[in-house]
Amino acid sequence: MAVCTCPPRFFTSTQPGPRPRLAGRVDATAPFHGLSSLILRFPPNFVRQLSTKARRNCSNIGVAQIVAASWSNNNSNSGIPAAPSATAVDAAATAAIPVDPAKLSAGGDEVVFENDVQLEALPDLKEASFLSSDGSLAIHAGERLGRGIVTDAITTPVVNTSAYFFKKTADLIDFKEKRATSFEYGRYGNPTTVVVEEKISALEGAESTMILASGMCASTVLLMALVPAGGHIVTTTDCYRKTRIFIETFLPKMGITATIIDPADMKALESALNEHKVSLFFTESPTNPFLRCVDIKLVSELCHKKGALVCIDGTFATPLNQKALALGADLVVHSATKYIGGHNDVLAGCISGSLKLVSEIRTLHHILGGALNTNAAYLIIRGMKTLHLRVQQQNSTASRMSKILEAHPKVARVYYPGLPSHPEHQLAKRQMTGFGGVVSFEIDGDLMTTIKFVDALRIPYIAPSFGGCESIVDQPAIMSYWDLSQSERITYGIKDNLVRFSFGVEDFEDLKADILQALETI
Repeated sequence: MAVCTCPPRFFTSTQPGPRPRLAGRVDATAPFHGLSSLILRFPPNFVRQLSTKARRNCSNIGVAQIVAASWSNNNSNSGIPAAPSATAVDAAATAAIPVDPAKLSAGGDEVVFENDVQLEALPDLKEASFLSSDGSLAIHAGERLGRGIVTDAITTPVVNTSAYFFKKTADLIDFKEKRATSFEYGRYGNPTTVVVEEKISALEGAESTMILASGMCASTVLLMALVPAGGHIVTTTDCYRKTRIFIETFLPKMGITATIIDPADMKALESALNEHKVSLFFTESPTNPFLRCVDIKLVSELCHKKGALVCIDGTFATPLNQKALALGADLVVHSATKYIGGHNDVLAGCISGSLKLVSEIRTLHHILGGALNTNAAYLIIRGMKTLHLRVQQQNSTASRMSKILEAHPKVARVYYPGLPSHPEHQLAKRQMTGFGGVVSFEIDGDLMTTIKFVDALRIPYIAPSFGGCESIVDQPAIMSYWDLSQSERITYGIKDNLVRFSFGVEDFEDLKADILQALETI
């Protein structure tokens, strides 16, 4: 297993975990105060001696040096020598040896910096305090705020490689014995995927994030990593069906049992915590498809008193509408396929939380696989740059349409946390800043009437996802529960007339007109 597959975080001045190797005449045993304006070479196996022009030409295709960035507010007491001149800055990072000025050569526009650390004069970012919004962080975190790839391209290069080489066996031994930091094998990490992880960590306020191949990959690896054999978990009645199947069908094979409670039933949670040695409380908030909300702060307080961890799947909320970690949760999971990717063109999942917990999950992930492809990582980076714009539009459209639907005579019931009629409306107002782009509602009619409504819609696609630019609609009874009988579906609250509508970023008036005309057909 590779050590430290993501670079040090950029938004805190002190970081746990192994320290990168620093070149220069520095006492390696001295306390680590954070290094201002340093880019640390990561890994030590990308050795380039390129002219400035050549480096620029190559950077966009990922043939750039791989580095880890560690920043702090002040380097006055760090004991680190001043950064070299701009001429040296343009040079490539190379061998892992102390800085020796005699080995710093320059000639014309070709400059070779033959040392372990490339020092580059970067602005003092004061922990990104100049960025006041999540929207700006979604654009710049992991990139303008410090990127693990030396490049002057605006966009992050896609590093397509399955493995990373070591120049000599001594370097490999240093890495294995944790005296050096590097990538090793593609399944353990990639500099392109690290940028995604840094962006999500910035939005969630997390110490660490790991990106995986899908949302279900994230959920299942997390459950297997954190719940011991014979352990017990608590989850909720309303949840994504595949998650429920895993909890009810696969976890028992490891002797893991579960208590399933209503999202609002705190008495049932307290009983489960008193009767069982609960390892983990795992749920969505809002839930799928009824958009129920869990009191994350209260749940976290109750669980922590009994030594249980709390994980919230915040996919329906997005990191912009809800900060589960700030409310007390230990971990937050997202299907990045949905809002985070946002373009219906990529599968991914992510887990954010403390470095300790995420590292524990990452260890199992490295064994099981499920690594995200770097091209998919690039699509997520691209998608996140418009996350705040998309979510603002989707929040607004869903909120306005939920009121119109609730007032319509052909709609029996609407499920949306932003409506006063929602059972957790007041809770949602306390712990969310927006209510999301999905509205579930029941048509006043049977299965066939609902099918007629869905088929009359012209804008949304009939498909099993949500959160993208394009609007999507489905009947859960057919899309997710068609293998069950009607009576079995009812046990999960899934009626034949239930519709889940994911609003995209189309014009509100167009969507409104389309829904109203479809309602007129029934």
